[in-house]
Amino acid sequence: MAFQEAIRLFDSKPIVAHLYVTDQCNLDCHYCNEYDNSSPHPELSDLKKYLQKIRELGVLRIGLQGGEPLLYPHIMEVIRYAKTLGFTRISMSTNGFMLTEKVVRELEAAGLDVLQISVDRMTPLPSTRKSFKSIAPKLELFKNSSLKVHISGVLFENTLEEMEQVLDYSLQKGFAAHARVVHEDLVKGKGVQVESQKPMQDFLELQEQRKKRGEKIHSSWNLIDYEKKMLKGEEVDWTCVAGYKYFFVSSKGEFWLCSQVRTKKSIMDITPEELKTYYHKKDCQKGCGVYCIVATSLLINHRASFLARELKGNLQSAWNRTFNPSLANPEKAPS
Repeated sequence: MAFQEAIRLFDSKPIVAHLYVTDQCNLDCHYCNEYDNSSPHPELSDLKKYLQKIRELGVLRIGLQGGEPLLYPHIMEVIRYAKTLGFTRISMSTNGFMLTEKVVRELEAAGLDVLQISVDRMTPLPSTRKSFKSIAPKLELFKNSSLKVHISGVLFENTLEEMEQVLDYSLQKGFAAHARVVHEDLVKGKGVQVESQKPMQDFLELQEQRKKRGEKIHSSWNLIDYEKKMLKGEEVDWTCVAGYKYFFVSSKGEFWLCSQVRTKKSIMDITPEELKTYYHKKDCQKGCGVYCIVATSLLINHRASFLARELKGNLQSAWNRTFNPSLANPEKAPS
């Protein structure tokens, strides 16, 4: 963790914000409520204005979201401008369908640091077309790339049967990866029916065991613990930092506490004093599946125990990877 970011664990300024650069998407995954193809792209000048305001509020890391960010015609200029503002890390989420060698080189040159590629299955379904069958060749574009790339998946009944294959393929190709339980749709008021609760718990256990073996599972130990407890209905002690240490800004400049809790307030009117008022327990936080918010909340709430858990787990992983190869590569273990 960089020194600037470490300071944010103790001061009252925000750490991370996500900016939706467009609401449009080239896919229509059934579980997603974060796209609207009837909405026009925002003006570049407006996005720059929002970015400047976000930085003035003290945010260090900026995530560019959609929709599909690569659909935005001026996405490279957005990244370049964010770089000039001094964000410590610029990330972007994509379904990967629009990646080409030219796009990857332009993302690198513009200053993008982290690229998250969403993949839910090996083969597409009507409910989610984010599959390796569609984008596997594109992963070769990152062989000599400066971008930090990781693969993310969403766990629900239609992805469980192939998610382990997704994890295997990602890790074999050298990419960090994770899959997380789908969150409730608070925008449309639809609860997620977790009919596959036990298989989901088993998959979380699988990821935890593979992380212990030293494999590149892109999830914190604390967050895996949280997801397991959430599925079991166990209480977790935390206070939500959405709107305070972590917030979202829509493509129209609206201030959102998170992707699911939205306001009509303009980001341009938000003050540091108002951000502080959002640091409290929220009615929606029980069973929350907005994991970026959960992870940051757990870190801010329980700094010492959170960091101690991460350090202990990472040391164990490093030991197994280095000194216990039969555990790190169980298929090579002697019979």
